[in-house]
Amino acid sequence: MTGTATEVGKTWFSAVTLGLLRHRGVRVAARKPVQSHAPDAAPTDAEVLAAATSEEPSMVCRPERTYPIALAPPMAAEQLGRAAFTIADLVDELTWAPGTDIGFVEGVGGPRSPLAADGDTVDLVRALGPDLVVIVADAGLGAINAVRLSRAPFTDVPVIVALNRFDASVDTLHERNRAWLEHREGLAVVTSPTALADRLSR
Repeated sequence: MTGTATEVGKTWFSAVTLGLLRHRGVRVAARKPVQSHAPDAAPTDAEVLAAATSEEPSMVCRPERTYPIALAPPMAAEQLGRAAFTIADLVDELTWAPGTDIGFVEGVGGPRSPLAADGDTVDLVRALGPDLVVIVADAGLGAINAVRLSRAPFTDVPVIVALNRFDASVDTLHERNRAWLEHREGLAVVTSPTALADRLSR
């Protein structure tokens, strides 16, 4: 799970989708390999995802990979005087409960936002080799440009675009953006967590 930028709603979209899958009897898990946030932020992304999957927040994001400062994680680690870490470190730290059917791994910011001292979410995807990348985008103005730029690095893995805050009214900007992405760009697009859950549980 990645987004076109920060604050497009990827954690919300992930959590609701995971909750729907869990309600359907799918064994789900979420991992946020690293997170940073304002010191007074509550709940954290890991706490939101943990509530959706019935896991402990410390399983979603290891405590040592939580940085309470609003900077990209490698910058936050440096600012807090903590050791630098690499994409390989984050991959090595990922664990899954036995019997997990679907696991979400959520990055930070956009695909090229710094995730570790030596890479970003694109590098994490290359290291993990997931079955699918979901790009969450705001459905409004700028969606097409943001999605095209965010999609470009993921050439070797299937992609689904999730348009968040989508207005389903006929002939809205949101609907025109959806149609353009599907018909002009050839992308798979969903406009709700329910639609994403339907695709993932087929």
